[in-house]
Amino acid sequence: MDKRKRVQALFAFTTNAHVQGFLQGKIYKGRLKNMCVPGLNCYSCPGALGACPIGAMQAAEGSTRYDISMYILGFLMFAGILFGRFICGWLCPFGWIQELLHKIPCRKVKVPPRVNSVLKWLKYGILLVFVILLPILTADEFGLSTPYFCKYICPAGTLEGGIPLLLMNRPLRNAIGFLFSWKMGILLLVILAAVFVFRPFCRYLCPLGAFYSLFNPVSFYRYRVDADKCTKCGKCAKACKMDITPYQTPNSMECIRCGECIKACPAKAIRNGVSSASPHESTVTEPPKPV
Repeated sequence: MDKRKRVQALFAFTTNAHVQGFLQGKIYKGRLKNMCVPGLNCYSCPGALGACPIGAMQAAEGSTRYDISMYILGFLMFAGILFGRFICGWLCPFGWIQELLHKIPCRKVKVPPRVNSVLKWLKYGILLVFVILLPILTADEFGLSTPYFCKYICPAGTLEGGIPLLLMNRPLRNAIGFLFSWKMGILLLVILAAVFVFRPFCRYLCPLGAFYSLFNPVSFYRYRVDADKCTKCGKCAKACKMDITPYQTPNSMECIRCGECIKACPAKAIRNGVSSASPHESTVTEPPKPV
């Protein structure tokens, strides 16, 4: 197991270490739950010690009594400015689960570039509509609204929260209706897709990944390509499971900082770390084609 896999596993188990919650079928509600974890991890997971930032943001939106929404937004912006989508690649439990599913032996599917270039914008629409606009626009006079993404879409919530709580609570099982069936359908589709496509939820549906991706080009943690060493051999692009060309766009909004391109580069031209360089300083462009 490489370093990134160890960090993913450690972070997933550490942030869901409330074992008693799984045994009793109850959600942890201690003081730690007032803080957000950086990755997508359901608040309702019996083992969760922290709050999901997407769920917390929806719960606070529209409220005029508290400033917690500013805390959540500030937390997300701070994490994004520091790390960008490094959080997706190293610290997100649901991203790790998708990677484990992708290890199931079978013929993998490469999404056609044209399809990928269109579908990748879907997560930004989900962020705007389901996470931001709908909770704000439908809030009542008390600042209460429906957490639309968590309630109608989030497969992580179904897997980490819904299923464990149903297994441990008979009254909840008796209350199962269409909504849970709908979300189970989404979860099953994501699980099936993850077997064939690398991290499909992260690519096309995750609003948290969409938010962090906005900071990838300007985050302090970044990738740099040494133009003097790079031979444009394309091996980094072949190794990239997110279908990016790292030597051209090392800080692409779709990059999850997994480091596979660094391992694949024979010239050791790609580096990662904290840098104050401009986003365009390390980009290697193709030479102009002859007329």
